[in-house]
Amino acid sequence: MAYMAMTWLWTGMVVLSVIFGAVTGNLGALGSAALEGARSAVELCVSLAGVMCLWTGVMEVMNQSGLSALLAKAFRPLMRQLLPQASRDEETAAAVSANLSANMLGLGNAATPLGIRAAERMARGGDGVASDELCLFIVLNTASMQLLPTTVAGVRAALGSADPFDILPAVWLTSAVAVVVGVLAAKLLARMWRI
Repeated sequence: MAYMAMTWLWTGMVVLSVIFGAVTGNLGALGSAALEGARSAVELCVSLAGVMCLWTGVMEVMNQSGLSALLAKAFRPLMRQLLPQASRDEETAAAVSANLSANMLGLGNAATPLGIRAAERMARGGDGVASDELCLFIVLNTASMQLLPTTVAGVRAALGSADPFDILPAVWLTSAVAVVVGVLAAKLLARMWRI
């Protein structure tokens, strides 16, 4: 269903662009812009692939060396407070911890499958209704406290930034605020929903 909606949306945008390009006499400029955009997209994807391979490799080294298990262990006290049901199941707790660890390293692509696995495990027995805890996990996953915004830094490096990581203080502040506000909103809405 969502796939079809996106197909119609993109098709509509392309058709409208061609119509407005023809009406305004800018069809040649539209074609040039489309080709330039495609070239830039391929260049960006290739440069980001290198960054993603590097950090996915770092994540694998962390898994093999046991560092990710230590990081997960460090998250346990916080998880027991925020997600008490999920922290009771070892496999769910491991998936949640791995997801949070990958998000902290800015590895959104690596964090996504871990988050899906954790959400699927948390949703078991829910009869199709998301629990407050699952909603809170989704908020934590979406807000994602980031220590190293590797994907953003990779984009900045690909676009010629002299210091791709000079955004660290701003990223730390905004992601911390997003997590705190998200957790407070999820807790408040969970209480209000029960009333």
